[in-house]
Amino acid sequence: MLKDGQKGVILQRDKESYAIAPHLPCGVITPEILERYAAIARKYKVPCLKLTSASRIAFLGIKEEQVDPIWEELEADTSHIVGLCVRSVKVCPGTQFCRLAKQDSIEMGLKLDKTYHGMKVPSKMKMAVSGCKIQCAENCIKDISLYGTNKGWTVLIGGMGGVQPRLADQLIEDVSSGEAEEIVDKIINYCKDSGSRSRLGKVIDKVGIDALRQDILGS
Repeated sequence: MLKDGQKGVILQRDKESYAIAPHLPCGVITPEILERYAAIARKYKVPCLKLTSASRIAFLGIKEEQVDPIWEELEADTSHIVGLCVRSVKVCPGTQFCRLAKQDSIEMGLKLDKTYHGMKVPSKMKMAVSGCKIQCAENCIKDISLYGTNKGWTVLIGGMGGVQPRLADQLIEDVSSGEAEEIVDKIINYCKDSGSRSRLGKVIDKVGIDALRQDILGS
């Protein structure tokens, strides 16, 4: 029997079948990928396909012996859906498609995904990028997130869902795209250097947002 995370699977409720969720960077998908997914689902008689909260398409109820051939035919990253790593980067449509957006969330999100998705960190970590302060990518419950403003990006940290949800705190506002990327890198390095197994929100609750801002930004 496969364990959660092994070969990118999650054991299902029946303790016999598995789910896999190929990585779709920022949830951006093409007709060709959709057609391939549909063909594979039909071929292996996959009981259900499910859109996930991380903007992936999960194949549910597959058999253990189907895992390897399905992954091979998907031609996709096995993703990082469990474990101590950077999980998903969720984005809104941004300036490419939304009239309310102030910044290009898709471009920024894809950059962050390429750099950080699957990176090992002391605790699980989720990211989001929204084009405006409405925060359609659910920034408020992500460990690290950005939202667009007329002057650049506002950076939030410390949000999380789960059984003890916590709203994110503002770290800094109105920074350029380059500065935002540098700040995200500083946050990641802070987490790595601290070695804390606690998520950022719990660290903030312990030391305070001002102390954490000083440690990360030096101001």
